[in-house]
Amino acid sequence: MASKTLSFSWCLVICLLALLGRSSGGGRFKPSAWSLAHATFYGDDSASETMGGACGYGNLFNNGYGTDTAALSTTLFNDGYACGTCYQIKCYQSTACYKDVSFTTVTATNLCPPNWAEDSNNGGWCNPPRAHFDMSKPAFEKIAEWKVGIIPVLYRRVPCIRSGGLRFQFQGNAYWLLVYVMNVGGGGDIASMWVKGSGTGWISMSHNWGASYQAFATLGGQSLSFKVTSYTTKQTIVAYNVAPSNWNAGLTYQSNVNFH
Repeated sequence: MASKTLSFSWCLVICLLALLGRSSGGGRFKPSAWSLAHATFYGDDSASETMGGACGYGNLFNNGYGTDTAALSTTLFNDGYACGTCYQIKCYQSTACYKDVSFTTVTATNLCPPNWAEDSNNGGWCNPPRAHFDMSKPAFEKIAEWKVGIIPVLYRRVPCIRSGGLRFQFQGNAYWLLVYVMNVGGGGDIASMWVKGSGTGWISMSHNWGASYQAFATLGGQSLSFKVTSYTTKQTIVAYNVAPSNWNAGLTYQSNVNFH
């Protein structure tokens, strides 16, 4: 009986250590307070012009983001660290607002660059220090009449609800690995990232641009694991054995862990 109890205790300790190894620090992301901004839209009803973008998510339909997306002004974009963040947006004090719609939720997938040739209050909507959302047309049409062009809005950061684990899209080669991280839950954003080959220790990856991180290391022929820290919550999770030893650039590999 004592032997069985001891075995159970060791099992409990090992399980707890495994959980701690997969997630540490920080906490769950909570909605922020409401703030005032403005919103416009770009593209047409198909949202085809929103594909790609500064975050590097590529085809937003294939990668799970759909048409509920927005480009952020420089002030909100934060040099790409805001890629993947989620916002509730509601039309505010405009005759174009739909009265029966409280808000819509969008993911940041692009940058709305400054237009220094125009005044910030007359065409240069994304000029610093303005907080501005250039939404896909389908997303904009969920809260207001599109013909008005620009509306005042209230917005707040909210947790990103994602199905499945983090997705890692590979570019580069055996000596330079560039990874786009997608389908990020919780805060939706990434502060730092590491990669570990089956024959290496943890290697720090540098922020390239948007949602991409790079490592100048010889990783070809090794299975790869990743450690990712959220920019907002500071929580760190570890995705073990995400890619097999015969991984290839151009492919996307999905883990079984995510932020919440």
